[in-house]
Amino acid sequence: MEVKRGRSVLTMGLDACVAMISLAVLYYIFIINRDMSAQWVTGIIVVLSGGAYLYFKYMPATKAEKKKLSSRVVKLVLLDDDGTSVKEWYIQGETSVLIGKSSKNSEADIDLSDTPYASLISSQHAVLNKASGQWFIEDIDSASGVGVRKGNQSRASKLEIEEPSLIEAGDLIYIANTRILVK
Repeated sequence: MEVKRGRSVLTMGLDACVAMISLAVLYYIFIINRDMSAQWVTGIIVVLSGGAYLYFKYMPATKAEKKKLSSRVVKLVLLDDDGTSVKEWYIQGETSVLIGKSSKNSEADIDLSDTPYASLISSQHAVLNKASGQWFIEDIDSASGVGVRKGNQSRASKLEIEEPSLIEAGDLIYIANTRILVK
């Protein structure tokens, strides 16, 4: 998903119309009309509205936009005890991802049956759901729990069963003692 910051022909046409009308008003007020109070008021309005227009048109991305761009989740990375990447799962384009252990009766999208702590992981341990462009994780009544450490925090918090929790790029998911980095 790329953010395009290009301008459409319609937007450029509207900008040109606003500029032409503004120039016509300025010409009338400052060249044809000789009323000083009208010139002062118009001058102040032009400076304030022009400044506001330029600010909102060319202002840097807001905190929400920056956060949305930086929190775009593309993949999950299984980490070993040293923090080295062991396995990756690309989840871009998915809407729901089951984390657990695959067996002949059920299949997990993120299969952790070959991890060192597999005995602590339920067959249907947690689920990731995408809603409104954001990912949420839920513990689906696992025996050993699910934890999430936000990218900007030093401690993980244990999730309540069936209570969705927002996850973003940089967060660390704990499935039992297995660590999965959100990227």
